[in-house]
Amino acid sequence: MAIKRGVDFYSYQQAQFFGQMNLEQQMKEAASIEGVTGIEMLDEQALHYPDPSPEFVDQWYEWLAKYKLEPVTLDVFGDVLQFRDHVMSIHELGERLMHDVRLAHRLGFKYVRTLATTPLEVMALAVPVAEELGMRIGKEIHAPIPLNGQYVKEIVDYVDKTGTKALGIVPDWGIFAYRPSEVTLDWYVRQGAKRKTCDLVDKLCMDTYTGKSDILSNIDLSLYSAGNVESFFHSYLNNRKVPQELIPVFQMMEALVKDNVKDYTDIDFEVMGQALLLSRANPDNLRKLMPYIVNFHGKFYNMSEVPGHPGEYEDKSIDYAGPIQVLKEVGYDGYINTEYEGQRRFQDRGVEDLIDEADQVRKHQGMMKRLIEG
Repeated sequence: MAIKRGVDFYSYQQAQFFGQMNLEQQMKEAASIEGVTGIEMLDEQALHYPDPSPEFVDQWYEWLAKYKLEPVTLDVFGDVLQFRDHVMSIHELGERLMHDVRLAHRLGFKYVRTLATTPLEVMALAVPVAEELGMRIGKEIHAPIPLNGQYVKEIVDYVDKTGTKALGIVPDWGIFAYRPSEVTLDWYVRQGAKRKTCDLVDKLCMDTYTGKSDILSNIDLSLYSAGNVESFFHSYLNNRKVPQELIPVFQMMEALVKDNVKDYTDIDFEVMGQALLLSRANPDNLRKLMPYIVNFHGKFYNMSEVPGHPGEYEDKSIDYAGPIQVLKEVGYDGYINTEYEGQRRFQDRGVEDLIDEADQVRKHQGMMKRLIEG
């Protein structure tokens, strides 16, 4: 039993957009990385979704054999606004997820990952299909959702009650982030934020991580997505019309800026709000959840050289060593699939400044290899 390493092709979205890597080239790139054996994909990214032709499917399997890759997880969406005349119902979403499970099975994937906001009742509708095909559906656990919150508990309770093996969770490594990424803060500075605000939010998060402060520890935003938190914070700053339970948290972030940053502007509040997007998950919580874990997203934002260790890299905002050590101790026999999401923080600049996604993925894979084998 050993931790396996794969690549989520979401990591290559920029290269695909600019026509630098098509699907086969992404497969070739992933396969060229030592130790990578699996791939994860978004259904709408390159699969001729929703119904790829028989010719495409044949080509797909030829590429899998050529590059010796295992299709691990197909990431699917529940876009409720895809029709002009109505919002999709729970039943329609269930039907779409059943279709996606069948599509994943047709393409050789073992698992299907739904978004963190997918209702349990939608997933439950597709469970019989997944059971019939020997598949598993995993709900993404994405920041600011914690491992010990309601969204994980409802999956655990459903599995325990029904006995199904077809449902679980896909933890996104971003839940182990303890500070905003430096590339995110640099992006905000280029948009007009004060460096003082960036230093302030970084200190607040690090003081929480090291135990010097408990200001953030008692904040529970586990029922909100990261996008919802950001949207509600905007609404609070503009008109104060937000859910009542969010007002004290937003007041605190607002006051920190006003009390500590000279000549602040609206974007400084957005920077401070980055502290609210962290799950600050405890790696030890993984131990009791192992039976429910489908696989992991190896989320990262930026790889930086480790000081004093030329050629070794790390993400300075996310704890990788702690969770990987837990997975080694419990004998996790599954995939961590690299998911690079930092490219968007360079896209406000010139083409010459765009980040090399393939290089970032390779450095991330090197870090995981070092931690898994060390």
